[in-house]
Amino acid sequence: MLWDMHVHLDFMSNAASIVQEAEKLGLGLFAVTVTPQGYQHAAKVLQNNAHVRLCAGLHPWWAADGRCRKEDAETAAALIRTTRYAGEIGLDASPKHVPEGSLEKQTEVFEMICRACSESSSAGAPHILSLHSVQAADLTLDILEKTGCLAHCCCIFHWFTGSGTALSRAIKAECMFSVNEMMLNSRRGREYARQIPANRLLLETDLPPGEDIPFSAAEIAASLERTLAKLRMIRGTDMRSQIEANSAKILDIE
Repeated sequence: MLWDMHVHLDFMSNAASIVQEAEKLGLGLFAVTVTPQGYQHAAKVLQNNAHVRLCAGLHPWWAADGRCRKEDAETAAALIRTTRYAGEIGLDASPKHVPEGSLEKQTEVFEMICRACSESSSAGAPHILSLHSVQAADLTLDILEKTGCLAHCCCIFHWFTGSGTALSRAIKAECMFSVNEMMLNSRRGREYARQIPANRLLLETDLPPGEDIPFSAAEIAASLERTLAKLRMIRGTDMRSQIEANSAKILDIE
């Protein structure tokens, strides 16, 4: 089974029908959310389905601009203690995306959530984290190390855009990487996809392109297939079986 390891299923206005379509296509969806409220709403529709892993999260953009406050971060941390799946979480230092001076606020939220992930993982199965990191890869790694997530969790960098040095550091820390077709449109993204060890590669779409729009599982599957085709050209071999095995291993699917 192919798994989309970073998809905003709750942004799709017809999420329930997409899940039904995904079942017919044999497609798995690692569904990230951007606020605790988004997770709670999606849980009513998407939980308890073998083709969906629903993540509790708090996106750094929502933490940065004040849409989510300290109590929301506390709620996100509490929810993450009830599930193995955390995302979308992380840091963003790009002035294009977040207000200047917001990194300290983001860091406080991210540390709180990472501690919840690490502490919960220590007592049982490891948490799986889908990580946003824009112009902040080294700080993200620092916090993952400081909070114990690198030791106790499965850390997946979604659409990695950091420096080559940060990539090497993340590889040495045994992180995973989910790649999408947009990432592979850039020269740096293609080079990173070539360097990442085969057993650390996952697929993602980061779809849909906006909130509250209708979508389809067929569009998700098509994007994954295009990514696989690009990876085959970049690496000179078909990566489907390896990537399917990688997803199955971290999701404990036999």
